[in-house]
Amino acid sequence: MSGFVWNLISFVVAIGLLVTVHEFGHFWVARKNNVLVKRFSIGFGKAVYRWRDKQGTEFVIAMIPLGGYVRMLDERVDPVLPQFKDLSFNSKTVWQRMAIIAAGPVANFLFAILLLWGMYLVGVPNIKPVIGQVTAESIAAKAGVPANTQITAINGETVEDWRAISLLLVEQVGSPAVDITVQQLEGSDQSYQLDLTDWAFDPDKQSVFGSLGLEPLRPVVLNEISQIQPGSAAETAGLQLGDKLVSVDGKVVADWNVVVTLVQNSPEKPMIFGIERSGQAIDILVTPQSRETADGFHQGFLGVSPKVMPWPEHLLFTQQYGPIQAAIVGVEKTWQLVRLSFSMIGKFIFGDISVKHLSGPISIAQGAGSSADIGLIAFISFLALISVNLGVINLLPLPILDGGHLMYLVLELIRGKPVSEKAQELGFRIGALLLLTLMGIALLNDISRL
Repeated sequence: MSGFVWNLISFVVAIGLLVTVHEFGHFWVARKNNVLVKRFSIGFGKAVYRWRDKQGTEFVIAMIPLGGYVRMLDERVDPVLPQFKDLSFNSKTVWQRMAIIAAGPVANFLFAILLLWGMYLVGVPNIKPVIGQVTAESIAAKAGVPANTQITAINGETVEDWRAISLLLVEQVGSPAVDITVQQLEGSDQSYQLDLTDWAFDPDKQSVFGSLGLEPLRPVVLNEISQIQPGSAAETAGLQLGDKLVSVDGKVVADWNVVVTLVQNSPEKPMIFGIERSGQAIDILVTPQSRETADGFHQGFLGVSPKVMPWPEHLLFTQQYGPIQAAIVGVEKTWQLVRLSFSMIGKFIFGDISVKHLSGPISIAQGAGSSADIGLIAFISFLALISVNLGVINLLPLPILDGGHLMYLVLELIRGKPVSEKAQELGFRIGALLLLTLMGIALLNDISRL
């Protein structure tokens, strides 16, 4: 199955599931408040499948899986017979209407908690966040952060894994400084303050750790071939499994990354690989294939993978909890994601983060596909993240979103009467324009990353 098809299927599954959860929140609370739901649609456009329940709600699965909606009986939109007036949305109290509107984002947050609860109940394999190297002249190096230490806290908040550290560090974009607490593998904790004044973090080009000069400890990579792709330049040249790379064009190489760099810089250029095979030294002529990168450049490609030593046992652990503790962790992780999402929106508004980092459906599809490729745990984690993002975005005070509707209802509470339909209509148009603009920017960013 091609990468495109896999990404598309993963995207449809992810978005379809999260939209269903969101709209079900509206639907369930509306029914609990005795509001007639006329239609529950997953997707837009032509209906692919539809059915109707005993209460008169039409359930629809539509052709375009990029959203959904719940249409309720409303006198402002439909003519309503007197006997059905009590079933209309607009006949309910302000608090009831606010509950119905807020139920969508709340459902997304609860779903994220449920996903994370199940994930930590089953167990999440993890690696202790040990710093392998600190890049010279980097922000971390200037702060004096030592290598071969384990990160235990960010700004006083305890962390156990690299993902938690990443989320907390990203949250510090735009801040003047951040405190990192590390522990010697056999010693006490020590805190270091990193000056973020000149921090240039570009998530499209590097990890948040790399931008600070922190290199996570990685397994030892040997200059020994463990995999060869069929039809690759390596197979054509006669390289074999177990071959140890000693030199390239007469220069000794002791680091696999050096080999990778040399190959990438030599597309369609013959290279002499000095190898050790069964104790004997052999020279083999290899011509790397040329492959075009996303930015239009050409790189050499050999088609081999090195032998990687297993992780030391003392660095491996599993985050697994009982039902109650897993629920607590799920709530904590979801709150962290909610906090980060609102923080990122604020940084976009105030210019701490460029709009070029906005992501749209293509990036989401790629993220869904890659996470599904890694495994179920990664896909569940991705679903939780997107579910939280969907809930947060819908709470933004744009009239076309749930947050905009809530804003009008808050004004109604303050004023004692609804906002005029003319003002609401103007707000909806402005909100739609802003939302379409942001979606357009996000889509253009996605295309530029291809």
